Order: sequence, then C-alpha cells, then structure tokens
Amino acid sequence: MPIDACQYFYDCVGCGAVLKPLKGDCCVFCSYGTVPCPPIQEARHTGQEPCCG
Repeated sequence: MPIDACQYFYDCVGCGAVLKPLKGDCCVFCSYGTVPCPPIQEARHTGQEPCCG
C-alpha cells in the first residue's frame, strides 16, 4: 500500500469480490486490516491531519 494515499477499492483475485471501505473509514485497509493505513498511522505519529480522512 502506498504510504501517501489510501486504497479505496480492492479487487479480490481469489473470489472476485470488490471490497470498499466500511462507513466512516477512509480505505479498505482501515476497514479490513488489523491496523490503520500508513497515512493514518503517520498522521497519528506526527500529530498532523491525515491525507485521507
């Protein structure tokens, strides 16, 4: 995942499903991952406003 942008859609190669973020999340990584996406992590670490949400 890029560290300066969020991934809004994810096409699963296994089942063909297209995932999109759950309501209130900025990207699929935040919705379905075990930790927030890199831009959110960086913003929390530096105290800045996140680029994606």
